[in-house]
Amino acid sequence: MTHRFNFSIHATEGKARTGTIQMLRGEIRTPAFMPVGTAATVKAMKPETVRAIGADIILGNTYHLMLRPGAERVARLGGLHKFMNWPRPILTDSGGYQVMSLSDLRKITEEGVTFASHLDGSRHMLSPERSMEIQRLLGSDIVMAFDECPRADRPRDEIARSMEMSMRWARRSRAGFDAGGEHAERSALFGIQQGALDEGLRRHSAEALRDIGFDGYAIGGLAVGEGQEAMFATLDFAPGMLPADRPRYLMGVGKPDDLVGAVERGVDMFDCVLPSRSGRNGQGFTWGGPLNLRNARHAEDTGPLDPDCSCSVCGHYSRAYLHHLHKSGEMLGAMLLTEHNLSFYQQLMQAMRDAIALGRFAEFAARFRRNYQPKGQ
Repeated sequence: MTHRFNFSIHATEGKARTGTIQMLRGEIRTPAFMPVGTAATVKAMKPETVRAIGADIILGNTYHLMLRPGAERVARLGGLHKFMNWPRPILTDSGGYQVMSLSDLRKITEEGVTFASHLDGSRHMLSPERSMEIQRLLGSDIVMAFDECPRADRPRDEIARSMEMSMRWARRSRAGFDAGGEHAERSALFGIQQGALDEGLRRHSAEALRDIGFDGYAIGGLAVGEGQEAMFATLDFAPGMLPADRPRYLMGVGKPDDLVGAVERGVDMFDCVLPSRSGRNGQGFTWGGPLNLRNARHAEDTGPLDPDCSCSVCGHYSRAYLHHLHKSGEMLGAMLLTEHNLSFYQQLMQAMRDAIALGRFAEFAARFRRNYQPKGQ
């Protein structure tokens, strides 16, 4: 049977879980890492390569796509899947975070956010209803509710007001999504928990979201400068406030050691620009930690980037060659290192899925931490 959206948990160890999300466009294995395809492209990667390295789902961005090429244009061209040649599931974020972080001229009201485009200064309005409409026009499989994401260091009363407004926007997002006709019947809607680092605010947000009802639940407002220790302290309680039978998605995270720690705390889904952005800037992730391929010590190293990596880049190219490409500014350097990084992330997710299924996740996590040097080899 093909499901619009069905989440099955296959095995657990402690809070860690492995399972499957079944959607009309395919299966998503969890824990899952979603490569970020902000503007209908995972930078420096062909979609078929993204699939070949093991990605089940990618992320697109409402803010960027509404500005260029425009959601209505994408719809006229057959939808985002056809437009970018990705036939599998796509999650689109609501655009709220980018509006807050990229737009210098913006005004937040109960209705939504009026902002100036970072591209040309043109004025736009993004509300829960408009966000739902854009994601419908794009043809998203997993739609994110519209929310505001304040920094964790803001005063508590300001974070509380923002969270309360996001919960009102979540209810409007639910109504706007449900009015989407055939698209609503084929896709899923995720709510977003807010509340920064405050346990009471997180609980209030979770209760409001549960009352509305969503297919899945995201943990928002983290990875915005608070540091790993504070993020993990929040993840010690935040995921458990959300329904156990629905996927839990930690937005915008993160580094490999972030992923392991978050899975340990019950998170099922992730996205982050880090592996692709790092690949374009000469940083490669390995089981021993990140490497700066621009460093002169790699100039005559004929070994692979990571001898324990199974990707085609490590199988065919040396550290010396990758060093040369990045020092020379050749685009192939960005392409190869991005492919390696995203492949490494998929291998990491598969290793965690396997470890949970075998009841050996604690052993895997301990071994990973012994070997992985977060600040680089």
